[in-house]
Amino acid sequence: MHPWYSLVVLVVVAGAGCDRGSAGAAAASYPGAVVVDLQKIRFDDGDTFFVEKTPVRILGIDTPEVTDPGVGIFEDQPFGRAAAESTRAIVTRARVVELAYDGRDIYDRRLAHVFVDGDLLAVKLLGYGLAYENVRHFGDNGFPDLADEIMRAADAGPRPAFEPPHLWRKKHQHRPGKP
Repeated sequence: MHPWYSLVVLVVVAGAGCDRGSAGAAAASYPGAVVVDLQKIRFDDGDTFFVEKTPVRILGIDTPEVTDPGVGIFEDQPFGRAAAESTRAIVTRARVVELAYDGRDIYDRRLAHVFVDGDLLAVKLLGYGLAYENVRHFGDNGFPDLADEIMRAADAGPRPAFEPPHLWRKKHQHRPGKP
């Protein structure tokens, strides 16, 4: 376990509840966003969770990996558990969680921008140094204003203390039939 892991989780968990009073539950945070019942959310890793049985991939970011033999990941990437726990803490402490959906990825996960009490979850994770932005690679997915917000947050720092997940996966992911 990385020595910063406990500190990062402590800071995120302690800070996750600080914004609770900042957003009202009346109007949608973003046009077309839908409110999600918090009781129907089950967590996977830092950038993926399930709403009932549907996997949802957070747009705009890539967080470090956690062990998932089903996709050939047999070890945690440094900060993977911190990112996963931070996402869980932020979402479970929110009054309102909203999703602005945009299609599916190659793994058939629903792609969505996630709002917690009116704020982009991607921006929060970037601010904690627990994600890399991937807008510059994948594009704005039809949300240019949100993509700009994510890129500004990434540029403002802090720089994550772990290898970009897409590079880490190339070295550590093992799939049947591939070296």
